[in-house]
Order: sequence, then structure tokens, then C-alpha cells
Amino acid sequence: MNDLLPIVSRVTGVFLVMGVGALARKRNWFTRDSDASLANITANLLMPALFMDRVLASTKLDSLLVAWVPPAIGFCTTVVGLLLGYFLVRKLGRFIGCETESSQRSFALGVGICNYGYIPLPLAQHFYPDAEVDLILHNVGVDLALWTVGIWVIAGGRDSGIKRALLSPPVIAIAIALLIKQLGIGPSIPAPLLQMTHELGQCAIPLGLLLSGAIIVDFLKHAKWRTSTRTLFAAVAYRQCLMPILMLSAASLLPLATTVQQVVVLQAAMPTAVFPIVLARLYGQDTTTTLRVVLGTNLIGILTIPIWLYIGRLWLLT
Repeated sequence: MNDLLPIVSRVTGVFLVMGVGALARKRNWFTRDSDASLANITANLLMPALFMDRVLASTKLDSLLVAWVPPAIGFCTTVVGLLLGYFLVRKLGRFIGCETESSQRSFALGVGICNYGYIPLPLAQHFYPDAEVDLILHNVGVDLALWTVGIWVIAGGRDSGIKRALLSPPVIAIAIALLIKQLGIGPSIPAPLLQMTHELGQCAIPLGLLLSGAIIVDFLKHAKWRTSTRTLFAAVAYRQCLMPILMLSAASLLPLATTVQQVVVLQAAMPTAVFPIVLARLYGQDTTTTLRVVLGTNLIGILTIPIWLYIGRLWLLT
């Protein structure tokens, strides 16, 4: 129990920052008009700066031979989450309130993508600092899976976003940082540039959490909770029961480095990502179903994240 309490405290702190974002939205300090610009700054400037800062500072990526494993894990676990979710909802949709193809695709995308940025990164920084770079590399694989298989799930094969994933600023920043390390020119970079990158990166997680909290509180009233019990139960059962068991079981059987196992523990504990709401709207699918999945699993995540982090630590890391 003494090991569980620090986990609960840290997870609560992360969600409290999101709560401050929600409060700021309610008080109109954080207006909807600012969402797009702040999201763009976070995704295209602050997060790339964070990733470059961490990769350049890492001493474990001097060889590319160790850099491919975390992205491969991220890609494979996300693809399994998406395809298994889509298969199950197609078979069981009428029992969980997802009778239409649109609602089934929205459900599968929602449960298939776990939160891989704003929640696990601060937890990694606190509990598993040596695994932070592995988590960043892992997220490249998740992005590739999202913009290929995820788009296939939500769009029915009408589109592919692999080019967008490969050319996204975070991926480009990681690629540049890895190239700098391979060429051995890191010590030649002027100190003010490194300081700038570090300071910008420090802003990424707090701003991302504030923005997530503001967006979530906006959508809460649209989720129609009274008619969504079956869908919510199914989403929690899949994302926060079945997937953690599958991910931790696979990690226990594979010859993974300790830091990669720590990444799996973090990701297994996560609720769904918020971005599927945007994709469901973009592709004209059932946004209400996605809202229920995303908001429901994130609210339940306040309880389940500490539990799975604790179980994962006992399962893989002891």
C-alpha cells in the first residue's frame, strides 16, 4: 500500500492540472477562440522542442540499433488495439449500444488509441525518467498506427494519413535529434539553442494538460450519459481491463529492455486519447459515441491509472 500511495498522488496531480484547465474554461479565462492557436503551438513547437531536448540529452541513443524497438512496440500495440476493438464491436455492437456502422467505427477508434502524450509523459518523468526517451520514440509508432490503421477504421479505407504522420513536427524533431547524435555533432550546438529548446519543452506538458481539461469540460454535456451505460461499460472493459492484461502479458513474454517494459506499463494504464473526437468529426462518424468512450474512460482513469501502474510494477518490474 505504501508503494501505491505515491502513484495515486502523482496521477491525481496530473488530473488536477487538467481540472485547472476545465476551471479556466468555465471562468472564461481560457476561451474557445484560443484553442486552435494553443493546440498548434503545443503540437508544432513545444512538443517537438521537448522531444528534441530529451533525445539530445539521452546517452542511450548513440546507436540506432536500440532506437527501433519502442516505435515498433507502439505501432504493434496500437494496431492490435484498433483491429481487435473493431472486430469485437462488429460482433457485439447491438449489445453495447453500437448498432450502426458509424457508431462501431467511432467506438473502435476511441478504444483503440490510448493516451500517449500529456498524461503518460509527466508520469514517466517522475516514476521512470530513464524511460522517457523510449516513451517519446514509442509515440512515433503510435502516430504511424493512428494515421494508417486508425484512419482506415474511422474512414472505411477512404483515406490515409501516413504522409502527415511522417512529416509531423514531432517526428521530424526526433529524426533530426537522432541524426545529430549519430553524426556526433551535439557538442557543437551553441548552448543558447539548447537552452531555448529545453525551456520551450518544459512548457509542453502543462499547456497540453490545461488544453485537454478545457476541451473535455466542453464535451461533457454532449455525451448523453443516461443513454450510454452499455457503451461506457464496454469501453472501460476493453481499454482499461482487456488491453492492459494483453499488453502486460505480451511484455512479460518478450525480451524487452527494462525501460521499454516501463513504457508498456505506462501505456497499459492509460485511458483513451482525446484526439479520436476530432477524427470522428472530421470523417463524419458518430461523434457522440466517441465522446462517451473518450470522456468515460478518462474520468474512470482517475481510479484505474494508479491501479494498473501498481499492478504493472509488480507484474513486470520486480
